[in-house]
Amino acid sequence: IFIYYVVIFAIGDILVIIGFSYKKFLVERTGIATGKINISNNVSVKDIKEQQLSLGGKDKQDSLVFTFEYSCSYQPNIGSIVLTGEVVFLEDPKVIKDIVKDWKKDKKVDPAVMKGILNNILSRCTIQSLILSQELSLPSPIPLPQVTEQIGKK
Repeated sequence: IFIYYVVIFAIGDILVIIGFSYKKFLVERTGIATGKINISNNVSVKDIKEQQLSLGGKDKQDSLVFTFEYSCSYQPNIGSIVLTGEVVFLEDPKVIKDIVKDWKKDKKVDPAVMKGILNNILSRCTIQSLILSQELSLPSPIPLPQVTEQIGKK
C-alpha cells in the first residue's frame, strides 16, 4: 500500500486532499503488441463514504473517502491495467453531508469537487500505469515524447 499526503489547491476554491492510497493493482499481459493498438483509459468513483479523522487533536475532523477504479485497456486484447484505491478529502461538515446525500440519492457529486478528485486520481494513476506497463512490456498508456529526425535541417 502506498500512502501519499498532499494538499491541492483549486483556483478560486480550496480542495484539500489529505490522503491517497492504492488498494489493488491488477496488471496482465495476454498477448504481444503488433499492428495498430487502441488504448483507452477510464477512471470512475465507485463509492463515497463519510469518515471521522483524528488529526492530532482531541477533536475529530469530518472527511470523505472516495473509492475509485482506474482502468487501461488495450485493443486488440493484449493486456489490461486496473488500479483501485481511495482518496481522502477534507471539507466543511455541512458540505460533506450534502455530498453524501447527493451520492446516495443519484450517484452525483458537485462538478467542481468531482473535477479535482478525478484529476488527482488521473495524474497519480497515469504515472503508476506507465511504470506498470513498462514492467510487463505493454505499450505506454499515454503518448510519450519521441525524438524525430529532420532531414535537410541544420
